[in-house]
Amino acid sequence: MLIGFAGLGRMGLPMATHLARAGHTVLGHDPGLDRAPEGVTLMPSAAALAEAQLTISMLPNGATTRDFVLTGLADTATDHLHVVMGTVGPALVRQLAADARVDVIDAPVSGSVSMAEAASITTMVGASPEQFERVRPVLAAMTAAQYHCGTAGSGSAAKLAVNAVLAALSQGVAEGLLLAEAGGLDLRTFYGVLRNSAAGAPYVGYKEEAFLAPDTAGVAAPVSLIRKDLALALDLARAHRLSLPVSETAFELLDAAVDAGLGQEDMARVLTALRLRVGSRSV
Repeated sequence: MLIGFAGLGRMGLPMATHLARAGHTVLGHDPGLDRAPEGVTLMPSAAALAEAQLTISMLPNGATTRDFVLTGLADTATDHLHVVMGTVGPALVRQLAADARVDVIDAPVSGSVSMAEAASITTMVGASPEQFERVRPVLAAMTAAQYHCGTAGSGSAAKLAVNAVLAALSQGVAEGLLLAEAGGLDLRTFYGVLRNSAAGAPYVGYKEEAFLAPDTAGVAAPVSLIRKDLALALDLARAHRLSLPVSETAFELLDAAVDAGLGQEDMARVLTALRLRVGSRSV
């Protein structure tokens, strides 16, 4: 299949590469790239992707996604399907599905850059049953699991709910580490206890180095990205008059981490933000 891919960043680039390896012809566009990734043909503009039968966007925010769908895809065939894979919130996806010339569905992903490179991320899809069946083989080339969550926008709602849990987990781990340290425990020893306790979710296991050795662990998901997603989650909550006190507290800490210059660091840096808040030593 001829596929257009807009947004070849940290997550989008390995995903587009997996599509090419699966035998698809992939046209890509990203103004930040000056050299084509393996198997991907770089196009000079976003509008040049419109010749594909199906397009995918993995763009950083709602504004760039809206512009790509409404302007960049203005000259596509009427049976063109666009898949929003960036996290932009369900309201925008539903607006685009109603207003765009093309069919729009959403399929945001859950997982880190390393998981995108291994094609082990999960995608949550908002589409009609027919659209889901059409796009599922394409998504399966990039992801390990594909969940049909409902109509357009429901995939984005699922993604925001997942990241609300992740933000709470990050803060919980950080607070647990501070408590363990206050009690005189070695943090590496305590993390082993935590990983094998009732609280030992998979996330807790694979974030060990990010919490304990942040200077060398690398960045899987930056603070700024999780903050953006949690802000969208809180917007959705307010629209439905929901009270999410844990998410609100987690957002305040992410805000503090951004203010401390940690926006591009891994989300585990909320531990650093907590240390700064209490005047303790930083990690």
